[in-house]
Amino acid sequence: MHLAFPAAPTEFDPIAAADRLAERLATTAVERDRVGGHAAEEREWIRASGLLALSIPAEFGGLGADWPTVYRAVRIVARADSALAHLLGFHHLQLAGIRLYGSSGQQRRLLTDTVATNAFWGNALNPLDKRLVGVPSAGGYLLNGIKSFASGSVGSDWLTISAWDPLAAAPLIAVLPTRQAGIEVQADWDAFGQRQTDSGNVRFNNVTLSDDLVLQHAGRAATPQATLRSQVAQLVVTNLYLGLAEGALAAARGYLRDEARPWFASGVENAVDDPFIQHRFGEFHLLVRPAQLLADEAARKLDAAFRRGADLTAAERGEVAVAVAEARVLAHRASIEIGSQLFELTGARSTSARFGFDRFWRNARVHTLHDPVDYKLRDLGRYALEGRLPEPTAYS
Repeated sequence: MHLAFPAAPTEFDPIAAADRLAERLATTAVERDRVGGHAAEEREWIRASGLLALSIPAEFGGLGADWPTVYRAVRIVARADSALAHLLGFHHLQLAGIRLYGSSGQQRRLLTDTVATNAFWGNALNPLDKRLVGVPSAGGYLLNGIKSFASGSVGSDWLTISAWDPLAAAPLIAVLPTRQAGIEVQADWDAFGQRQTDSGNVRFNNVTLSDDLVLQHAGRAATPQATLRSQVAQLVVTNLYLGLAEGALAAARGYLRDEARPWFASGVENAVDDPFIQHRFGEFHLLVRPAQLLADEAARKLDAAFRRGADLTAAERGEVAVAVAEARVLAHRASIEIGSQLFELTGARSTSARFGFDRFWRNARVHTLHDPVDYKLRDLGRYALEGRLPEPTAYS
């Protein structure tokens, strides 16, 4: 007689989960990109994927993945759908902010609750928009105003916010439940790309913010550790651009193999045998490959810096910023160039709306305007000329 034993639990594989999610999103990506709006059902696919707990430390019930794994998952999803990958990446950016700004008690409470409820985080932190004002009141603040470019706000459970404290003449950083009274999330994002990033405006009308939800009070000097948040954000967008470049390459490769007709003067039977197409694909490869290597290296450096915690020095933080800027510039170029030039290879028929190949360039063009790449090049030039490290800002 043989005894039956229960099967051992299968360990969660985040990369396999990202692959499955990307494959599922790809089935509707072209049509959803066309119509825009809020992808409520697809956001639930992300929630069901298990990837919302990816960056949360195991001590709080999360998966405890390192940053290279988090960014790899974001990049995989971005190949299929960069707008929904944006939501996934920005969710983990908000969680990083809790870990970088919050007290030990706040981290335990908020991150444990995020895992327990499978909560989805959104953003209303735009540092350049100072229209949201937090007036100190008994036990906290009273919030009034508006925040723009609030990625992931529609359909979120929690928001990270920044608000201008007029008494301190500086911003505070806090978190709030999205459905709290007085918060109005507006689904009014209307850019020609990244159409489903839920990045419209959020209005606050006499919203009460309690002190226990303030992660960083206004006027508090930022530590090197706290300023890592901008590097987490920059690597999110870097991997979105890389995912777009990789997705565009895959789409062009598939079309050339299965749909394209060779140019009559090429003398070949299959488009993929055209030497000019092969030459251009070689150039595309050289746009993507260095960006991939630098992005992965920057993720490893960020992870090491994150683990340094409060012991992180300004110089160590600066070296991370240099690595991230290098990757960001190359990923920017790869996404824009490949998204545009692929049509020179795939030809006139590939512009049919049913393929939706234009989404790669449109999404890259909209998102690469997140902050001017010329300032990254300036920072890299200063570093190359003088060894000068980038100054910490919300974007560097």
